[in-house]
Amino acid sequence: MNREDIFYWLALQKVSGIGDISAKKLLRHFQSPKEIFEAAKRNAINVPDIGTYMISQLKNFDEFDRVEDELKFIEQNQIKITTIFDQDYPKKLFHAPDGPILFFSKGNFNVNNRKVISIVGTRNITAYGRRMVKEIVEGLKAYHPIIVSGLAYGVDIEAHLSALENDLETIGVLGHGFQRIYPAIHRKIADKMLQKGGLITEFWHTDIVDRNNFLKRNRIVAGMADAVIIIESGEKGGALVTAGIANSYNRDVFAVPGRISDVYSKGCNNLIKNNQAQLITSATDIVRFLNWDVQVRQPKNPQLNLFVDLSDDEQKIFDFLQYNGKTSLDDLSIHLQMPVSKIAQLLLQMELNNIINSLSGKYFELI
Repeated sequence: MNREDIFYWLALQKVSGIGDISAKKLLRHFQSPKEIFEAAKRNAINVPDIGTYMISQLKNFDEFDRVEDELKFIEQNQIKITTIFDQDYPKKLFHAPDGPILFFSKGNFNVNNRKVISIVGTRNITAYGRRMVKEIVEGLKAYHPIIVSGLAYGVDIEAHLSALENDLETIGVLGHGFQRIYPAIHRKIADKMLQKGGLITEFWHTDIVDRNNFLKRNRIVAGMADAVIIIESGEKGGALVTAGIANSYNRDVFAVPGRISDVYSKGCNNLIKNNQAQLITSATDIVRFLNWDVQVRQPKNPQLNLFVDLSDDEQKIFDFLQYNGKTSLDDLSIHLQMPVSKIAQLLLQMELNNIINSLSGKYFELI
């Protein structure tokens, strides 16, 4: 992206009253954030569920000075921006309805086509919890997963440390911008993670360190993973919020049980009791539940009819489906930056030419 593109992505992220869900609806109808702002000025936005209030917020947005300041901070600190239009945006997170339209990152990682496990839990970790974190991460080492957590005290930092000790990539999802590391005592560990994984945040460097931001970041922790593991949690806490989000995203949720008298096992025990998490006692359980030990043979795709000539746009759709598999109409529109109406016409023509199958729920796949 050029500088102007990044500028308008940042501006769209900051418009009051327009969250990630509404922003995605707009991006399905316009090819870029800049087009959205220009359409708002012309009163030329006609998108379902986008009312006059949101349009007025876009039209009257006047914080472009803040946007410019944030852009300068990003440039000066060599921070990477990843948007939902980018191929390396996490595929699993992309399918989360309220996943961020963009995030900032440092480090060297790509979670796509990789096994990703999020490990979270109480900040008041016990010796039992610390031992379980180490045993589970070490037990998963042979499968080379990326370990995700929140860089917080307790279970989070133990998960990151265990990953580094086992030469695994690990990603910390921050609840603040890159102007700091919180808690500051984890700075050295965060620096090591940049060499073997990295850090992610959706927050600007001017955003305050706020409890709600840490809860908000939990949807990224849950959304980018194949599964979420809860290792020790009280009856209330951020880890249980993450478990709830993961369940809403249809992610696998696992919990390590503990004695009924242990304060920091009550949350895990309740998740298991209420069928909100699978009981696990070792990495072997996770491998079995996720079928990591099963070699799946991929069926060969039949050769595309050589007599069918694809247009440039049809070729883009073909290539995307070949790489990503079954995909929804809306997701194709966002990733390929084409209006839904145009994508639908192209898909119909490709279906008539026996190139793709139309599935329920407006999903499509190659024949």
